[in-house]
Amino acid sequence: MNTPFDWNLVPSFLAALDHGSLLGAARALGGSQPTLGRHIALLEEQLGCVLFERTGRGLLPTERALALAAAARAMQSSAGEFAHQATGGASALEGTVRISASDPVACWLLPPILARLRLALPEIQVELVASNAVSNLLQREADIALRMVQPAQASLVARRLGRVTFSACAHRDYLRRRGTPREPGDLLAHELVGADRSTEMIDGFAALGVAVRREAFATRTDDLIAYWQLVRAGLGIGFVADYVTRDDPEVVRLLPMLRIPALPLWLVVHREIRSNRRIRAVYDFLADGVSVAL
Repeated sequence: MNTPFDWNLVPSFLAALDHGSLLGAARALGGSQPTLGRHIALLEEQLGCVLFERTGRGLLPTERALALAAAARAMQSSAGEFAHQATGGASALEGTVRISASDPVACWLLPPILARLRLALPEIQVELVASNAVSNLLQREADIALRMVQPAQASLVARRLGRVTFSACAHRDYLRRRGTPREPGDLLAHELVGADRSTEMIDGFAALGVAVRREAFATRTDDLIAYWQLVRAGLGIGFVADYVTRDDPEVVRLLPMLRIPALPLWLVVHREIRSNRRIRAVYDFLADGVSVAL
């Protein structure tokens, strides 16, 4: 890098990373699309690497861009802190942030991330709402939410963090007792753990061309924590998010050829509240931590 690094290019890089397109980044920063394009090109030239692949759907960050994200956010945060100190504001990030997430996300995905958050931002307290109900950010039931559906309200800002993938799985004890299915059709000869009132699993089988009735699932529950415990207890084959199963050596993922549709995971915050330094710090921390954890 022969020329001095231009720190002013970092906000454009982060905006492009967050919004996935030059147009979205330009709108977020109040600039123009050509200007954002020049900023990204200049930054790539200064760093000597490609940060984004230009596709028909927008900008796809490279592995190098994702690796630089945390440092860029820290740089932006430090710049904001410098400006805050210069204007005589309080230096500490402190107070409470209320986070809403589904039961599995709250119980398995978030705890290690929140442990790191505690070390990084010790003056911030977290209230974690573990619920499968969608908290109403418009009525301030939560400051930040992790959702599987993109909100439609214009006053909410949503950032897609990645995809939650699922696999058929079973405890080793069950497989020793009943054998291991080798192809999707073998599932019908096995004990299955299913949902109670929800029809998602029945619909999923139908999409694969397999018609099953509710009675095909020998054990049924709509509680996702109980569902996982039923699978772990060896009651049968279940369908569980990969981030839940990967740390349990006694549960085996099955049928890699079985294509279970992945679900997007969105990080959502109220547009007005995003300018709050405390909430913005937690929002950025969660964005980076959850993206890696998925």
